[in-house]
Amino acid sequence: MKPQKSYFFCFLLILLSQEMLAQKKMNYRKVPVVDSAIGYASYYSDRFIGKRTANGEVFSQKKLTCAHNTLPMGTIVRVSELKTGKYVDVRVNDRLHKHNPRLVDLSKAAAAQIGFIKKGIIKVNVVVLKDENVEKKVIEE
Repeated sequence: MKPQKSYFFCFLLILLSQEMLAQKKMNYRKVPVVDSAIGYASYYSDRFIGKRTANGEVFSQKKLTCAHNTLPMGTIVRVSELKTGKYVDVRVNDRLHKHNPRLVDLSKAAAAQIGFIKKGIIKVNVVVLKDENVEKKVIEE
């Protein structure tokens, strides 16, 4: 093989490997808890209705709740759609599947409030408003 062809293939291999690394999915379980984050949101499937969430509640699509992997249960967060600015305040009561690349999963009631039922997945900003667990600890001490 000529040297020019081998250089071309090496360059192509490096270029493709960098492209693949850039598309790597974010694992939000390994990200430290912060006051705000930008990522993708989806909403729960109807197959979860009536099943228990991670904190023991029975799941309902009518409640303003969400699943998040790192925030403490009971934390109130504001989920804002980046394109429209519409937002909803929800309470964390569940965890996402460990392979789910999204930042947050909303109940259908919450998804309807910011108008993305037909879109399925949107880019959002999640801001912590209130951590009920922290407040309980402060009151008890």
